[in-house]
Amino acid sequence: MSVLVIIPCGKKKIWDKSPSVGPTSARDAYTGSPFKVNRQFAEYCQKRGADWLILSAKYGFVSPSSLIENYNVTFKQPKTCPVSHEALRSQVAEMKLDRYERVIVVGGREYLQAVRSAFAGTGCRLEFPAEGLAVGKAMARLKALMQTDYVSG
Repeated sequence: MSVLVIIPCGKKKIWDKSPSVGPTSARDAYTGSPFKVNRQFAEYCQKRGADWLILSAKYGFVSPSSLIENYNVTFKQPKTCPVSHEALRSQVAEMKLDRYERVIVVGGREYLQAVRSAFAGTGCRLEFPAEGLAVGKAMARLKALMQTDYVSG
């Protein structure tokens, strides 16, 4: 079964401590604790055959190796002009993300809504293993899942 894991970007970025750093791979650009746990979960899933992407409020779906630049955009604040749900739907088609049977998504409410909208009508089975949990509990849930065979299930 083909599996895609989507994790959210993070507010804390490498440029907060090192403003002169240029474009950085998405996997290394986000430095906050929640992102680190989400990345560990995605890499755990990758070792079990899954692919993974980061949902950036600015860039949309990006591969972990994509070079990105500093930005301050979030789905939580529409005035920051996050990527539109229409653009995300276009990315799903262009990147052929609808080929995955399972799409495992972690993140806050706004990120989950964006993914639901982007994948609407694709036939992909969307899973939200930490939906509705506060950040600390969501991180604990992902850590617990890494002790199981969740991806193969």
